[in-house]
Amino acid sequence: MKNYVLGLALAALATPALASGNHAGGHGEKMAVGEPGEKAKATQTIRVTMKETDDGKMLFTPAVFNVRKGQTVKIAIKNAGTVDHEFVLDQEDKILEHKKVMEKFPEMEHADPNSIRLPAGQSGEIVWKFTTDGEFKFACLIPGHYEAGMHGDVSVAGK
Repeated sequence: MKNYVLGLALAALATPALASGNHAGGHGEKMAVGEPGEKAKATQTIRVTMKETDDGKMLFTPAVFNVRKGQTVKIAIKNAGTVDHEFVLDQEDKILEHKKVMEKFPEMEHADPNSIRLPAGQSGEIVWKFTTDGEFKFACLIPGHYEAGMHGDVSVAGK
């Protein structure tokens, strides 16, 4: 019932983030940041840690990474914090649209290949093929986390 109500609420919003294919429904569209990759084709592993600091900041380490267009990367993510965090990879405008939806529905669960939500102490991974050069973002979109500093940059260089 909860998923049904959430689905109705999301449909009622009809925000561009939903129509763009990087959130519930419409996953068939190609994303500018790339596409899910095959683990066997990964040429690099980037280890990302998510955590909070004693002074109230929330962050990713590293907060910036560089890859090449066409490269498949395994992003190994560890939540070293004490609360849930997520890693969402996308274009900056899509990240900000998604953030607005998350503010309205903070318990929303993701099943997107470009994102993962991890409880404290847990690890996971995203395998991603970067198909377009340019500047992209990753962020934790749990309400308040982005504002606490939990976002970073991905630079994709042409071949």
